[in-house]
Amino acid sequence: MNNQEHKKAIEAILFLSEEQVGVNRIAAVLAVSDQEVEKLIRELKDDFDKPGRGLQIFEVAGGYQMGTKPELAPVLERAFSEDVSSNLSNAALEALAIIAYKQPVTRIEIESIRGVRCEHILENLLKRKLVKISGRKVGPGRPLLYSTTPDFLKYFGLMDLEDLPPLDFDQKDESAGTENMEAGD
Repeated sequence: MNNQEHKKAIEAILFLSEEQVGVNRIAAVLAVSDQEVEKLIRELKDDFDKPGRGLQIFEVAGGYQMGTKPELAPVLERAFSEDVSSNLSNAALEALAIIAYKQPVTRIEIESIRGVRCEHILENLLKRKLVKISGRKVGPGRPLLYSTTPDFLKYFGLMDLEDLPPLDFDQKDESAGTENMEAGD
């Protein structure tokens, strides 16, 4: 296979895969080096960045994936309006943010921060595979611990948890949050 055929194969692999695909996996399939795959993906990304293209290749969760360009979101929402209901609710986003920043975290800890119960929200997040049960906390009752998954990273277009925006509290808010957390512990 020459470079053009390798690029076509990479494009097809990324197009058909619902998950991100690692460089090492592509390299193994094409029987080329990881460096060669990286070079070919850069070339493909440049091709997709040209005007008139609706797709892009992006790096996410330790691999590459193909998706639509963000500016097409309004058109795609109209085209697939029945799927829009699958968006996360504000309550689910709140719980997910708590899990992402404090993981591993128990349901009780999430509820103490939010101030409301969240069993159904956690069930929904588990079904969507955005969170997982990552163990049990040592202590009375041994409550379940929740953490985010690679699907969480994919959903939000993150490479890893370090890509989360930093929490930005002013001094007054930070001290109030600490007092609340100590009271709940």
